[in-house]
Amino acid sequence: MTTTTFAGTPVEVNEEGFFVDPTVWTPDMASEMAAADGIATLTEPHWTVINFMRKEYFEKGTGPTVRVLGKNSGVDVKALYQLFPKGPAKMAARLAGIPKPKGCI
Repeated sequence: MTTTTFAGTPVEVNEEGFFVDPTVWTPDMASEMAAADGIATLTEPHWTVINFMRKEYFEKGTGPTVRVLGKNSGVDVKALYQLFPKGPAKMAARLAGIPKPKGCI
């Protein structure tokens, strides 16, 4: 595990950059991580997906797949790939401060 700093707060992350403890996440951290990933501003659709990811994780213990995101988040699959070009489920999960969803490479 590695410790990095987001929004002025030290955070422990795994080798792929996913939070070890999702409860330390804040929206400011997501904005900072998104900027580092080339997303200048998190828009309302970004936040819809990020909040859905966190809700699903805390209810079910894992983040949703792209298919579940496309069906249930309110953002269709095509838009997901535009919002999170490096892989919607994986990128959105990292920005949401949750572990990588099962099934993501």
